[in-house]
Amino acid sequence: MKAKENLHSIAPQAWVITVSMGYGHQRTAYPLRELSPAGYVINANNYEGIPENDRKVWETSRKFYEFISNFQRVPLIGNLSFRLFDQFQKIISLYPRKDLSRPSFMVKQIFYLVKKGWGKHLIETLKKNPLPLVTSFFTPAYMAEFFNYPNDIYCIICDADIARTWANFNPSHSKIKYFAPTSRVVERLRLYGVKQENIFLTGYPLPKENIGSTKLEIVRHDVSHRLLNLDSKGVYRRQYGSVIEEYLGALPKKTNHPLTIMFSVGGAGAQKEIAGRIVKSLTKRIKGEEVKIILVAGTKEEVKRYFLNLVNSLGLKNHIDKNIEILWDQDLQNYFQKFNQALRTTDILWTKPSELSFYSALGIPIIMTPSLGSQEDLNREWHLRLGAALPQENPCYTNQWLFDLLDSGWFAEAAMQGYIEAEKLGTFNIEHIISQHAR
Repeated sequence: MKAKENLHSIAPQAWVITVSMGYGHQRTAYPLRELSPAGYVINANNYEGIPENDRKVWETSRKFYEFISNFQRVPLIGNLSFRLFDQFQKIISLYPRKDLSRPSFMVKQIFYLVKKGWGKHLIETLKKNPLPLVTSFFTPAYMAEFFNYPNDIYCIICDADIARTWANFNPSHSKIKYFAPTSRVVERLRLYGVKQENIFLTGYPLPKENIGSTKLEIVRHDVSHRLLNLDSKGVYRRQYGSVIEEYLGALPKKTNHPLTIMFSVGGAGAQKEIAGRIVKSLTKRIKGEEVKIILVAGTKEEVKRYFLNLVNSLGLKNHIDKNIEILWDQDLQNYFQKFNQALRTTDILWTKPSELSFYSALGIPIIMTPSLGSQEDLNREWHLRLGAALPQENPCYTNQWLFDLLDSGWFAEAAMQGYIEAEKLGTFNIEHIISQHAR
């Protein structure tokens, strides 16, 4: 995912493509990087030789996305503007079921630009070595089909429900194949007109460094240690010891890390202010070394500075790198590696209901900040039905409600619910399907 990758390296199994608009699509492609040349994922909006006109179209879209995500914080007018924008990507109610194959306004706009040549250079470049093409964003898939890419085209979906924008202009005649993370996405694609044989229910692609092999040895180890922190009074273990034994075996006698909460902002840096209320509420417990906080700034240096100023203002500077960690790296791939490593000893993930909702499959309970957009509203609904997450209470009183839930065993139950019910082998399933259909 580094800028300006060379598209003509060694012979890989597939071209893996993403776009840098927020972290969601890039995080989704990251676990499949080994399929692509030298472990690189191609950024459709920033690769070596991209025409300036193509770059400008992508850059305009990216800047607008980040602006609207952050502008929502502006009182009254910000929220109104975001709601207006969200109408263009709104997901229509599934019920009553009806034919939803008519192309949306957004799909028409994309194809207007594609017909004028947007993306042709990328596809023509990839045609020189026409491996299967896998993308975590729909636009490169549309480009590939429109410009007659000669191999299979796959699209990975990174939400629990999707808008009409994810299906091609004429889905019933499209050859694009979809990797669906949930059965709801499968149903949506059918209603949008996608042929059944082009839909695969795989689950979301999670990082192998957090899973292990198909035997799940890493995630089982991590959940076993996590449960000891999430069930400090043994409430859940006393009630559901047989369930724990069935899925995890015997738990360790002692956990390998302190109680750890990770707060992660989105790629645009939205909602970082919530961290201030959380850390302020937990200041005494941080100073008493009862809890560790990981503040995830991603690749945004301004967010890193915001977190550093926050920690200093609360008199917690001496606790940095001890029981306060600011997770940041200017290189995206390095950031993802650090993030995934930190997840292994994270007990509670606090974030918006984005693609990270699927990380509950790692046995990590999630506290959800308010949604940003209709797709996150539906991610939230899916997560609540799964029983692996809850909406945040007032962050100013985190010191009270969070520890009440810990004492009750609720977080331990949510961890096991996500681990048991959510698909963990999405990456392996996707790789298997690509290899089966390889030409």
